[in-house]
Amino acid sequence: MLRVAVLGAGRIGRIHAANAALNRNTKLVAVADPFGDGAKTLAAEWGCEATTDPLATLQRADIDAVVIGTPTDTHVALTLEAVRAGKAVLCEKPIDLDISKVDAAVAEVERLNGRVMVAFNRRFDPSAQAMRKSMDAGEIGELRQVIISSRDPGPPPRDYVKHSGGIFRDMTIHDFDMARWLLGEEPVEISASASRLIDPSLEEFEDFDTVMVNLRTASGRQCHINCCRATSYGYDQRMEVFGADGMLLNENLRASTLRRWSGAYTEAREPLLNFFLERYEAAYRTEFEHFRAAVEGNKAMPVTMHDGRQALRLADAALESALSGRVVTV
Repeated sequence: MLRVAVLGAGRIGRIHAANAALNRNTKLVAVADPFGDGAKTLAAEWGCEATTDPLATLQRADIDAVVIGTPTDTHVALTLEAVRAGKAVLCEKPIDLDISKVDAAVAEVERLNGRVMVAFNRRFDPSAQAMRKSMDAGEIGELRQVIISSRDPGPPPRDYVKHSGGIFRDMTIHDFDMARWLLGEEPVEISASASRLIDPSLEEFEDFDTVMVNLRTASGRQCHINCCRATSYGYDQRMEVFGADGMLLNENLRASTLRRWSGAYTEAREPLLNFFLERYEAAYRTEFEHFRAAVEGNKAMPVTMHDGRQALRLADAALESALSGRVVTV
């Protein structure tokens, strides 16, 4: 029975706490958050302890692993402290917004032989897993192109945007990780364009709300990513992989597969799922189970700190390209 603590009682912390509590092979021991009310509420829901001291929680002998769902600027310090305390770590993305801090953290974790997994949950979505399995089986032949569309139902709060690191590091970073995972090769070249079509005041933060990115690998494989902070029709998440022998398409999920025809409309369907909490519910659950299995089986982490580092590097390069108007070598 893996004994787990969750650091952070916000919306991500609530997801991880539920998955740890409901997993039959783990025990949720504690929830730690400096904001005590949130920790108490979440701990009461799942019948565990609440504390306002994340650092003290890392030193507890009755905890084997921690999930870090705290603000991004705390990820490196908490991860390193957890590794030094002998704990396995599941850390939310990004590791940090500063690539130099990420590089230093990766080197230190490697020196300490730490067990750290970065939480890129979309790799564990059932449809994405099925796509990867079909690709590995050779169903579409040699891969040529990947296309990823990712559009949120509405912009995040302004205070969140201020501290997020921008759309490339906050939102598109998931798509950069998926691009690497599906391409099977590291991108070596990136070009990006970015606009403020929803909120012109984002210029204050040197941020954008609508972006397009093109990636190319050394062998010539291509990936196109398009992201937008708001849509009129819900949470839009689609992926396409195209190869020499065929194509695979991962479409949006809906609450129902029911489709309707009448004199008033043709092929009307249920709305898209509201946001990432609903769309990736199964992905978060499977992600946690893969983390647990890796820790208890002493296996390699399925998503490493190197993966987190590479996704951030692509995000930085995309921003550089968008600001300069040039193609950037990665």
